[in-house]
Amino acid sequence: MDNRNYRDAWGVPHLRAGSAAELAWVQGRNAALDRAWQIEVERHRAQGTSASFLGSGAVGWDRFARQSRLDDTARRCFERLEPATAAWITSYVDGVNAGLDEGAGRAPQFASTGLRPAPWQPWVPLGIWLSTHILFAGFPTKLWREEVARALGEDAIDLFATDGMGTTGSNGWLVDGDRTASGAPLIAGDPHRFIEDPGIYQQIHLACPEFDVVGLAVPGVPGIAHFGHTGSVAWAITNAMADYQDLYREQFRDRDGQLEALGPDGWRSVSVHSETIEVADADPVTVEVVETERGPVIIGGPGAAESISLRIPPRVTGELGFDALPALLRARTVGDVDRAFDRWAEPVNVVQAADTEGGVLHRVAGRVPVRHPDNMLRVVPAWEAGHDWDGWHESPRRGVDSIAVMANERGIAGPLGVEFAPPHRAGRIRTLLQEQRSWTAAGMATVHMDTQLDSAKPLLRLVAGADGLSPEAARLRERLVGWNRRMDADSEDAAAYARLRSVVVRLITEHPALEKLAGQVDPGAYPEALRPWLALVPKVAFALEGLLVTPALPEIDRQELVRRALEEAAATAPTAATGGETHRLAPWQAEPDGEPEDWPGLSGDQDCVLSTSSIPGVSDLSARGPAARYVWDLARRDDSLWVVPLGASGAAGDPHRRDQLPLWLHGGFVPVITDWNLLTEEDMPAEHTTRSRTAVHEAAVDGFGTVRIVPLDPAADSALVHRWVTEERARYWGMGGHTRQQVQEIYEFVDSLATHHAYLVHRDDEPVALFQTYEPGADPVGECYDVQPGDFGIHLLVGPPAAGGSQRGFTSALLAALVGFVLKDPQVLRVVVEPDARNEKAVARMVRSGFVLGPEIDKPEKRAQLAFLSRETLDRWALVGP
Repeated sequence: MDNRNYRDAWGVPHLRAGSAAELAWVQGRNAALDRAWQIEVERHRAQGTSASFLGSGAVGWDRFARQSRLDDTARRCFERLEPATAAWITSYVDGVNAGLDEGAGRAPQFASTGLRPAPWQPWVPLGIWLSTHILFAGFPTKLWREEVARALGEDAIDLFATDGMGTTGSNGWLVDGDRTASGAPLIAGDPHRFIEDPGIYQQIHLACPEFDVVGLAVPGVPGIAHFGHTGSVAWAITNAMADYQDLYREQFRDRDGQLEALGPDGWRSVSVHSETIEVADADPVTVEVVETERGPVIIGGPGAAESISLRIPPRVTGELGFDALPALLRARTVGDVDRAFDRWAEPVNVVQAADTEGGVLHRVAGRVPVRHPDNMLRVVPAWEAGHDWDGWHESPRRGVDSIAVMANERGIAGPLGVEFAPPHRAGRIRTLLQEQRSWTAAGMATVHMDTQLDSAKPLLRLVAGADGLSPEAARLRERLVGWNRRMDADSEDAAAYARLRSVVVRLITEHPALEKLAGQVDPGAYPEALRPWLALVPKVAFALEGLLVTPALPEIDRQELVRRALEEAAATAPTAATGGETHRLAPWQAEPDGEPEDWPGLSGDQDCVLSTSSIPGVSDLSARGPAARYVWDLARRDDSLWVVPLGASGAAGDPHRRDQLPLWLHGGFVPVITDWNLLTEEDMPAEHTTRSRTAVHEAAVDGFGTVRIVPLDPAADSALVHRWVTEERARYWGMGGHTRQQVQEIYEFVDSLATHHAYLVHRDDEPVALFQTYEPGADPVGECYDVQPGDFGIHLLVGPPAAGGSQRGFTSALLAALVGFVLKDPQVLRVVVEPDARNEKAVARMVRSGFVLGPEIDKPEKRAQLAFLSRETLDRWALVGP
């Protein structure tokens, strides 16, 4: 089997090779081509060198990465790998290095920041994994509990317990064959992470003689770890919410020039050295890196008032779990998956798997140390005995009785953690799944997209009991009492609830009962990377449900506080606001000076199954949500479904960079395709081929951007064009039922003609329209009217709106640029168009743009409305625009 790269209609890479090692090389090269900027940013974050090109805003993370020894831990873990695994990862890194220069050429961020790709070391994928997951267990919550204990007393340390913004969660569920239409299991879910641009998960298909797997890969890391389907077995994970990282309060002394730290057995030598962080827009920063027998010191250090070290399993054992990755690719049964995850270390996950032989699996995977219960709650003194680690917990397992649900709640992993997600998501998923016994893959969207907010009940009960209200506040009360608790983007009631909730959060935060806590916590005293766990308003926001019902803090009159909130929310209510107007997507982008974008509105909320999190009291913008959705079908793998928030590619100008966003917003899916006959082979990424073609026309349009017109490549552009012409909005083009191959053949025929031409129109680097020109005398339309010398026919199909982009004035601006192209030919005296006569919007647009209507004509495929635009009008357009 030769090394081959393929793409499906959504740009998903399908990679084939003659061996697992060769396939790893191909996967690494693909990551470099599609995600060069993303993976280079992640490499630098793992090394603590990102400020060198991102600037001073990245110094905080770089300092944490250096002090916590992420890169050195990754190197140690690589050295402990089985030789075959190390060779496999090295092959992946070689592929990355082979593709980085070309990939960087497709990413303008390299030029804008001055960053040059550098060769990867073999352990870089382990560093990226560790950097991405170091905060998953939420160890900074222990710092918060210390602050709460000091301010409110020891009994209050669990007052703010919740699954908040700092941690990550997921939904996952397994439905056995007795509840599916096919009789085979379905596994579905969605990992909740910070939404990134480009996305953290890459849809991918990997095949060689040893295995054939589809799944969600993490760019920069080989294989498929979290979500995969080999054809005979599929698996998925969620965060177990286990506690497996400890914080120790350290004491230091200098003895004859040697730094020592106090442990339970006395004073011991400490490793210490200095490192320099280069900063693009400021002076270099020197960081002192200190490590005790417990672990690296991440807060304070010698001479500081308080010093705290961090102890994590990979630093202790030199094992991250990457020996499990090749084994997962080769898995054929749930037994294989089970044995592979026995090798797993970090992060600690709940795993579900099912196979075609009827096997199912529901277990925890990862290393959780056995130690004193105080270690799981607080920062413990390093010098006291009893806080060391004493082996590892056994991985909990649970049987599957028709349905298994995992949503970060206290359940299978209960003995391993302290704080878990509220039970609402898990309970709601279970309720929905029990409502029928014939589930299909497509039907799972109703579960993924459910927006019922059960955590709203305590606040709504207080709302219902509010009295003595003004007329406006009383109307708001009645409105919320009758609300269906659906956090839908088009719901005015959802917006009203969110507005009231934010006011309640602020009033609780400002209450004298929390005054001491508010004044005591200084997030600036902690590393920047840990500050999200130490801000009072988010803590109140995510613990609101419990704070409204707890007997603690009796000095807070909840009923009176909600009455005041109703008055304030009613007085400041905007006119006819809906949830999606303020609850909008806000992805994280590694851009030093990136311009803010107008992203679309969202349904859902923190405790909905559709978990799109904002921070009530701070912002309604959503930075965290489903980083992917998947449905693995064990009856037939090609009936499986998946979608990511933006698109398959991370390259600027790529048509697949954000093409899945409309589906993701509304519960749609992209089909999983594994039939190689349905894919397009490429020697290089098709998008790169498109971008390298010479433009036949280029023009800068004020306030709009640079318009480039490039010849259409029927093969390379077939996926993009097929998607555009088969959408409902393009029904008048008459290709709604065409396959991708049929569309490609049509444009190959057009390309063979000297009288007809097809082009892709780019706005800056994004393809935005399909533009076709023809000579009417050589076209069937010429048989339907009296063709005049100088007639020039055009067709224009504007692509779907870019993510968050407005279409207002878009077509007019685009037409202005196209007119400039047409005017370049002095032989053109009149432009001819022939939209479908039923397309009233297109006809009206032509009239507004100056076209004069001609007769309606009958063509074989449609009844068309002829319209003409004279050269004189074209000349006026060139001067003033349409």
